[in-house]
Amino acid sequence: MPHRRPPRCLRTLSALTGLLLLPACAAQRPAGAPAAALPPQAARVTILRDAFGIPHVFGESDADTAFGLAWAHAEDDFATIQLALVAARGRLGELTGPDGARNDYFVRAFRVWESVEAGWERDLSPGFRAVAEGYAAGLTAYAERHREELVLPDLLPFRGQDVVAGFAHKLPLFLGVTDAIARAAAPAGGAVARTASLPTPFGDAAAEPLLFGSNAFATAPALSADGRTRIAINSHQPYEGPVAWYEVQLHSEEGWNASGGLFPGAPVVLHGHNERLAWAHTVNRADFVDVFRLETNPANPEQYRFDGAWRDFERAEARLRVTLFGFLPWTVTRPLRWSVHGPALELGEGDAKGLYAFRVVGAGEIRQAEQWWRMNKACSFDAWSDAMRMQALPMFNTVYADADGRIGYFYNALLPARAPGFDYGGVLPGDTSAALWGAPLPFDAVPQVRDPRSGWVQNANSTPFGASAPGDAPDPARFARELGVETHETDRSRRLRALLESARELDDGRFDAIKWDAVLARGGWGDEVLARLARERAPDAALAEAQTVLRRWLEGPRAVDADVREAALVVHVLSPLFEARLAKQPAPDAWTVLREADRHLRATYGRLDPTLGETQRLRRGEVVDLPLGGGPDVLNATHAKPAGDGRLVGHGGDCFVLLVSFGPEGARSRAISVYGASSDPASKHFADQSARFVRRETRPVWRTREEIRAHLEREYHPGE
Repeated sequence: MPHRRPPRCLRTLSALTGLLLLPACAAQRPAGAPAAALPPQAARVTILRDAFGIPHVFGESDADTAFGLAWAHAEDDFATIQLALVAARGRLGELTGPDGARNDYFVRAFRVWESVEAGWERDLSPGFRAVAEGYAAGLTAYAERHREELVLPDLLPFRGQDVVAGFAHKLPLFLGVTDAIARAAAPAGGAVARTASLPTPFGDAAAEPLLFGSNAFATAPALSADGRTRIAINSHQPYEGPVAWYEVQLHSEEGWNASGGLFPGAPVVLHGHNERLAWAHTVNRADFVDVFRLETNPANPEQYRFDGAWRDFERAEARLRVTLFGFLPWTVTRPLRWSVHGPALELGEGDAKGLYAFRVVGAGEIRQAEQWWRMNKACSFDAWSDAMRMQALPMFNTVYADADGRIGYFYNALLPARAPGFDYGGVLPGDTSAALWGAPLPFDAVPQVRDPRSGWVQNANSTPFGASAPGDAPDPARFARELGVETHETDRSRRLRALLESARELDDGRFDAIKWDAVLARGGWGDEVLARLARERAPDAALAEAQTVLRRWLEGPRAVDADVREAALVVHVLSPLFEARLAKQPAPDAWTVLREADRHLRATYGRLDPTLGETQRLRRGEVVDLPLGGGPDVLNATHAKPAGDGRLVGHGGDCFVLLVSFGPEGARSRAISVYGASSDPASKHFADQSARFVRRETRPVWRTREEIRAHLEREYHPGE
């Protein structure tokens, strides 16, 4: 197998230091040494790679299948998987220096490993522990055969606890801990700013992935021309990295047969379908994290006031191993404090400086992957609902569809009872138990829609109160404001609702057209910004032509397709404004953004209206450079960044699309990925789906052995 480059966050550090970090700390196998023996489990696994290189893993038991998944995914992207586990172990500082050490402090402050060790046997079923251990064994077996790819010499063996810790590590970040840190650290009366106090999964180098949105919608047989139930699984993630999608099929003789997407380090399908049902997730943004300002004892700073008395902090010390300048090992120590509210951190400046504690819903929960495993294996709505009632996943809107014609939407969120009278969106007083929440709503009481009369459900990172037509959607009056449920719409949800409200006689083509729609919704934030720029008096007469281009676009189909000329200016204007919205930053002045877009397009292309595809590209190494449509907050979502040659280059948004329908024969699905199954530039599957992706063209998902073998590239056992 060709040697792979280290992940981007390591390459960035190496470029800055002039050192290639990965080979310096990799564990080498002596030349001529025999390959490590494989465990007997490998013989019970068969991996079938189809014509697109997608692995279909067949095992005798669920644990065998997890072993095979780990091996197959490691063949395609071991670098990212092992880095995810390194981050979850709290050892990232050894690879990336101080930036990674913030991650390691986070692991200790939020007690990731205390939760895993305490709950491993107490909370997890024997069946799922076997799955986690099977996955860890598969990774270990691969790494023993490819020790030159290890970034730390003493990582092995991987354990099932590593797999579970990966979920416990990432989830608080998805829940909004970094936003809460920023809220606490903001100057008194000042704007909330991004903070580097706590990390994303791989430190600041992966800051954007948690900001992206998603679409999900389902339609009942009554809206179809062929009696089929349909669902669109369409998460918007970065194209590469620790939360980029990897497509698989997982099949065992114990009743597991799921196809869909998962992240590096996950032993189960996170969203996808089996033969009877399908589900899709989008990120929801309830108030999942409460921030408390603590009053410390002037006579003893290791105490804080709570309910009229001074209480001792629980204390420890974090010993963090850090590599400085890319080669110098160092150990630093940092204090750890915990209050009744959660971990306490010293943050802020000026009047806002102080100790702040963070209470996160689902703290200590480690059953996330087990819930997904049970969802994978459920073959009825009741069994799937029982898995959801675990509430081990404290977030994610979920859209559902099945072979019985049922559809549904579920605001899957832990919504703890909070007392009225406090501003839970701000900083709470830490000296009273009155501000601490109570038990969360049970799953059956959260906002949801089951089998609506309208025949459709949807979510695009928007309020659950718009999940279906009026009369079918949840009633906001039933949910207290203190629960923190979103009430906002996105431009994607506005457009999706409009398309579904008029949907009739759906077949695959009409359903696909909704998913790939690239029209900006009317009445949303983007429409408002562009209308103002197009029609108000400009502060600079030189912007007259730009205003004409914007008016022409607004009066036309309003699409950001690759072949639309006016769309280039539109995307160059909306992108920086949308990024600021996602990052909760103050929006840049719209006229300044328009002026800069005008200058850039003229300087780079000699005109204001090149096609969007000329200016926005899909690139993958030296292999792919294609025109890319889509834009911010349209259903065909594209997030792009400026490149050195002046082009915008896509880095996130639509990346893995799975469209599933159910009929008398069961599930039928089609999919497309932005690149391909492999992260290895030498592989023919490095970017073999990209041309289809930019054409918005799906391919069939093969699921039976007969179908797969009819399009087979390779069949083998791990290690062969």
